[in-house]
Amino acid sequence: QVHLAETGGGSVQAGGSLRLTCAASGRTTSNYCVAWFRQTPGEEGEGVAALYTGGGNIFYADSVKGRFTINHDNAKNTLSLEMNTLKPEDTAMYYCAADHGCSGASLTFIGPTDWGRGTQVTVSS
Repeated sequence: QVHLAETGGGSVQAGGSLRLTCAASGRTTSNYCVAWFRQTPGEEGEGVAALYTGGGNIFYADSVKGRFTINHDNAKNTLSLEMNTLKPEDTAMYYCAADHGCSGASLTFIGPTDWGRGTQVTVSS
């Protein structure tokens, strides 16, 4: 099992920026799939961005393309999400997730998936 811990959430005005970080520890394989998901109460969760640490394509949801950037520091085993030009509709709980495998253009996780506890992002208009 991989332990994931998110930091960096907070409150910001529309147009502002935030950077989320997720530190991974525990039993990690040499390469694996990582992603950021978000969820608001009463709504279905959304995959925001994902990548395979061994390289290859990177997935972004259409709603965040051009504004968010996902990155993984292999040396530090840390995942980040740089969020710029934030909008009120970006308000959500953001979760870091890791899986030993993923497939397809959207890097869908194969499972089982390890999850962080989440960090709240609030964007005010």
